[in-house]
Amino acid sequence: MKYKPLNAEIFIQNRKRFVEKMEKNAIAIFNSNDELPSNGDALHGFKQNSDLYWLTGIVQEDTMLVLFPDNPDPKFREVLVLVRPNELKEKWDGHRLRKEEGTAISGIQTIVWLDVLDGVLQPWIHLADTIYLNTNENDRKSNLLAVRDYRYVAEMRSRYPLHNYKRSARILKDLRAIKTPLEVEVMQEAIDITEKAFRRLLGFIKPGVFEYEIEAELVHEFLRNRATGEGYGSIIASGDRARTLHYVSNNQECKDGELVLMDFGAQYGGYNADLTRTVPVNGKFTKRQKEVYNACLDIHKYCKSILKPGITLLDYTDKVGDEATKQFLKLGLITEADVKNEDPENRAYRRYLYHGISHHLGVDVHDLGTKTEPLQEGMLLTIEPGIYIEQEQMGIRIENNIWLTKDGNIDLMKNIPYEADELEALMKK
Repeated sequence: MKYKPLNAEIFIQNRKRFVEKMEKNAIAIFNSNDELPSNGDALHGFKQNSDLYWLTGIVQEDTMLVLFPDNPDPKFREVLVLVRPNELKEKWDGHRLRKEEGTAISGIQTIVWLDVLDGVLQPWIHLADTIYLNTNENDRKSNLLAVRDYRYVAEMRSRYPLHNYKRSARILKDLRAIKTPLEVEVMQEAIDITEKAFRRLLGFIKPGVFEYEIEAELVHEFLRNRATGEGYGSIIASGDRARTLHYVSNNQECKDGELVLMDFGAQYGGYNADLTRTVPVNGKFTKRQKEVYNACLDIHKYCKSILKPGITLLDYTDKVGDEATKQFLKLGLITEADVKNEDPENRAYRRYLYHGISHHLGVDVHDLGTKTEPLQEGMLLTIEPGIYIEQEQMGIRIENNIWLTKDGNIDLMKNIPYEADELEALMKK
């Protein structure tokens, strides 16, 4: 890992929160992700299972976690399972964690090697009445492969068919949505690195620069500040390409008179930032560009004023739609007749703002959290309205990351400039 060691208390607190939700005399088992083949003899870069990371902080492959709070032997109430270091493998692939290193990262005192796990796990299973197993229950999941979690579920049900089985994911969806102050400290570090990258870009962007050159500047700034890298595939979209929401080709020239939409974020300590800014390639908005930009910014500020504990994302989106309608009428994008005759399921403003306004953010960029239940204190979400105008070949989006607290919203990106005049002044420098 490139980042500095994190406070193990992050993961100690996370495990405590999970254990408090478990049924009595239950055991919970978590697996790392598979190492996935690429082509030839190569593997894709390893990405740890998000739930396992959230509970342990361990990024190494072939890791497991066993939680059994009612184990009669106290030292086996939480167990971290690591692959035994192998001299030959280390010659090829590098250092593997020793027991004391696993404890320092996770705060777990008892470490068991993977190659002896079966012998100690079976007696614990026999003592338990309920087994919690984990699967990916992200609502937008699209992977249909039988990955390790699903294979493990099938194996356990085959070996222990008479136990009561429960879904860890049901608990984790609620817990991971609420960020602890220690988690937010790590996310703030990712955001601060992202800010450094954005400020670097303001002095770099000019007509004739290619989108991939901007991305290269981003990655350089991320890595030199100890980020793991990009939290997701950076979107560097100039001109009409900004209307493509997940544009990642990043291979075109940024031309004089165009805007460039940049959606990017650093990953640090397993947590992600998610920023979007739109700036003029030549450093100066045209009158129309500034008009549309400020309308988007007004919507953004309105979002921030109503995204509070107690509102649901569905109600929030409806209210934002009302504000977008007002702004789009002012811009001349829609007419009163359009609004009067709109389909309630596909409102008129959706022609120019056709994506969600906010999502949960954390260990995953689209993190776990509710869409239908009221938002709660401690949740951390994006605010990212956009305006996309095909006839003007223009796309604008402005995105910040907001932590909901009992004392009000905390904009973790408040230091990252987004006022049009300030952007112009910084680019002029």
